[in-house]
Amino acid sequence: MALHCTRACKRYLLHLAQDNVEFRLPEIKALLSLRGQPFRPSEDFKEKSPFWLLDSLSEDDVRSIMTRTVCAKSVFELWGHGRTHSELQTSLLRYPPEDMAPFFQQDSTYKINVYTFNKTLEFKDRIEKIDALEFLPFQGKVNLKNPDHVFCLLEDYGTDPNNIPDEPFHVYFGRWIADGQRDLIRSHSVKKRHFIGNTSMDAGLSFIMANHARVKAHDLVFDPFVGTGSLLVACSHFGAYVCGTDIDYNTIHGIGKSSRKNQKWRGPDENIRANLRQYGLEQFYMDVLVADASKTIWREGQLFDAIVTDPPYGIRESTRRTGSQKEIIKPPDDFYGESHVPVSMAYHLSDIFSDLLRFAARYLVMGGRLVYWLPVYRPEYREEMIPLHPCLTLISNCEQTLSSHTSRRLITMEKTKELEDSDDLALLHDSRYSPYQGHNAFREKYFSGITKRNGRDEAKTQMKEDN
Repeated sequence: MALHCTRACKRYLLHLAQDNVEFRLPEIKALLSLRGQPFRPSEDFKEKSPFWLLDSLSEDDVRSIMTRTVCAKSVFELWGHGRTHSELQTSLLRYPPEDMAPFFQQDSTYKINVYTFNKTLEFKDRIEKIDALEFLPFQGKVNLKNPDHVFCLLEDYGTDPNNIPDEPFHVYFGRWIADGQRDLIRSHSVKKRHFIGNTSMDAGLSFIMANHARVKAHDLVFDPFVGTGSLLVACSHFGAYVCGTDIDYNTIHGIGKSSRKNQKWRGPDENIRANLRQYGLEQFYMDVLVADASKTIWREGQLFDAIVTDPPYGIRESTRRTGSQKEIIKPPDDFYGESHVPVSMAYHLSDIFSDLLRFAARYLVMGGRLVYWLPVYRPEYREEMIPLHPCLTLISNCEQTLSSHTSRRLITMEKTKELEDSDDLALLHDSRYSPYQGHNAFREKYFSGITKRNGRDEAKTQMKEDN
């Protein structure tokens, strides 16, 4: 009975990357929920810390997280920790010997790593810290290249690089279990990708979005503003079948001027299918269609397991939809001919996000997730501005700062209610479900901030010259 309790109460130490800090907690929660596990942090949990202690999980649970996460670097089975090395030793001596024994066998090999956060140690100091662990009953041989077991001593010196203490704030020791998928950020960099555009999504953020959406094998994932397909690449990496639409014919088919430096025109291998083929994922590519996101082309029913998208904000790409402000009585003679180019009109941000939420409520499966970016003018931002829908529950809202006055927020919503006719009335009359109002001029506000900043810089330069 005691042994069962010990195993059930194991703790794990998660070592997290310090970029995209706001996105880490929703990602880990989403990946745990795929295992049917809640997020159970320690009592002294600090969200911005590089180290999280997780309770009541199995080794299979944490290994599953590490096969997907791009926000976490490594995970360890925690054997001991404390504010000082003396406290660490006391904690390690209390760890059940029967749980240590399988990793201390004479016929096994091991190595011990020392990791310090926010401080660099000299080699001799690292050796001293390893030697100080001689009270642990290691019986196997040291193998630095290919050991059977890896252990790690981790020291946390805080997050202020201008005020590094002599001694760590906290020290941990544990058995290494697995690393995260940080290598995906480099291997899938858009710099190395066949087909890119002005708005191609950063690889790391693409994988974060796929994880927030809980994309998994055999899902059908849709991007209504597909662009060059960066989000399709990330979702297909996890085994999902992917499809999308975009209003821009040239982008979808890889026609026209290239976005690459020193290259005038796009080549024959610059298309969305080629991007998936580059990573061995072409079998998950369903198709992309030239279509207007404001006018649905899909049959009624729950079609998609996830909708993952980055709508246009009107900064580098215009926000357009098909249609005309003028009344068209009779179509032109060549309306159905090859020369026809659809008339387009402005597509306001408030309409974009209202249509997106309505689409998700109608076409997501129950429990499916919508993940999208919402541009924000920071001086005016309030949480009440986040668009809501009666069928969708807000799961997370994370900010990525773009400038001193603008940012974008990664919104994750989950379908928790079937769509009913009354939901359209709620959207019209209930203030909680008001669309994204007051931000149709985001482009003007974005560039007005740049103009003001440039004006201040010019004024400072002039003052220096005058002095």
